Amino acid sequence: MDWQATELNTSWRYAFMSLVRNSPAHQDPRLLAAAIKGWSHTMGILNQQLEKTGRYVAGRNFTLADIPVGLAVNRWFETPLDHPDFPAVQTYYERLTEREGYTTWGRNGKP
Repeated sequence: MDWQATELNTSWRYAFMSLVRNSPAHQDPRLLAAAIKGWSHTMGILNQQLEKTGRYVAGRNFTLADIPVGLAVNRWFETPLDHPDFPAVQTYYERLTEREGYTTWGRNGKP
């Protein structure tokens, strides 16, 4: 969860504020491109972790770590940008969607 709070969250902040919130303070094209690149890099790290564990962030079973990471994954897919192909992240997103709580609070059409 520390990784999600310190690495993953900081990687999406500028892009999210620009593309979803349409913040006037976050419209610099160079900073936006850098933010998307950084966010994609961080999601690539998550993809590698999910390939290693096979199901969830910390292993074969759903844990507390999957709650904040799962919400961040929803934010990734709901933000309008070109998403690199991260098959393990996509499968993880679909797996989380099988959980009723995730469809209510996570994958509910809102970034």
